[in-house]
Amino acid sequence: MNMSIDPRSLLAADATPCHDATLLTAGGNLARIILNDQIYSLRITRAGKLILTK
Repeated sequence: MNMSIDPRSLLAADATPCHDATLLTAGGNLARIILNDQIYSLRITRAGKLILTK
């Protein structure tokens, strides 16, 4: 059973920032994220899953 969630409903119920992964990756499958001088890679897999690695 694949249930999709409308991101707008998350925003209405919670003040936590919500980001679209495809926008973070500029339509590709990889983005770099920097935290405290460390670089992380956010990857969207072919199966549509997210992987965050250091």
